[in-house]
Amino acid sequence: MIRRCTCMLVATMVCLLAFAMSASAEEWGGIEPGVTTIEQVRARYGAPSKETHAKVEGYDTTEWVYEDTRAPGGIQKMTVSFGLLTPQGYKPALVRVLRLQPTSKVFGRATVIQGFGVPDGMTTENDQDIFFYQSGLIVTFDKEGDEAVLLSFTPPQPASPPPSPAAPKR
Repeated sequence: MIRRCTCMLVATMVCLLAFAMSASAEEWGGIEPGVTTIEQVRARYGAPSKETHAKVEGYDTTEWVYEDTRAPGGIQKMTVSFGLLTPQGYKPALVRVLRLQPTSKVFGRATVIQGFGVPDGMTTENDQDIFFYQSGLIVTFDKEGDEAVLLSFTPPQPASPPPSPAAPKR
């Protein structure tokens, strides 16, 4: 009886943890797309190595690149793109995408799965495996499939809607 209760308790906790993980966005290094502002990134990481401005779909955007000594440990290049269209309107100071290009041996395939869980979807493009997470994370692996070469953090993505039923035949 105790063993059965323990198993049920563990199963319930795993389900609750999975739900909690899927309900929030992924963040890395204190940056959460859709939540973190340009001021918060500057306070945490300082001035970028490079700053560019562009128009994306008619909106003014900003992109900061942190490279070499300005990049966080274990990361070759960190790119933070600002400017997000929300239901409340366009927010130019809000993080839209965080892209990390890690150094070798930092984000192996097993580390990604241990850290972020089993992906919600997978595909292969240009001989590279890509993991998709509804929490907003996209991970691209090297051609061998062993190490992540790019991690892109975005706001949470909606679940795929169920297929619509076929129209009845008359």
